[in-house]
Amino acid sequence: MLYVDDGTVLTSAGMTAGLDLCLHIVRTDLGAHIANQLARRMVVQAHRPGGQAQFVDLSVPTADDEGLAPVLHWAGAHLDRPLTVEDLARRARMSPRTFFRRLQAATGTTPLQWLLTQRLARAQSLLETTDLPVEQIGERSGLGTAANLRRHFAGRLGISPADYRRAFTSPAADRTRADRGVDRRRVE
Repeated sequence: MLYVDDGTVLTSAGMTAGLDLCLHIVRTDLGAHIANQLARRMVVQAHRPGGQAQFVDLSVPTADDEGLAPVLHWAGAHLDRPLTVEDLARRARMSPRTFFRRLQAATGTTPLQWLLTQRLARAQSLLETTDLPVEQIGERSGLGTAANLRRHFAGRLGISPADYRRAFTSPAADRTRADRGVDRRRVE
């Protein structure tokens, strides 16, 4: 456990886990959207269920590495589409091989891993902020099917989309769903 919230007593397992606990408090008090914005600003994962390495967001290079940033911003806005290295390289006006090398140098990851990370981040955001079923979240995030979303989510985050949604839904969002008569079990 990274942190424990026992109602009146909250404690964390260390310095980085203290950040996790702080984000949990913000999420509880102000909602998932504010906590996610704060986490992105701090360049940490919005929620770590425990047992995995610290997350560092390398989604877009901090400096515009010869035209990569606009292409990556565009790709981030079109994750629901099929995107290939060739598509992104063409948009960056580079050969696929040059694009691959430059993206890897700028972000520390391959283009396909970068896309997977962005798609999982989109899925996380949709799980936190919508009542969409996992089938639609899979489509909107570009992961395709619910089964593919579940497989990648569990593989990368070590948690199912349903458990993630439960962990990141703010009490205010739960009340809003209850007011609308939404049964969480049917949504997931």
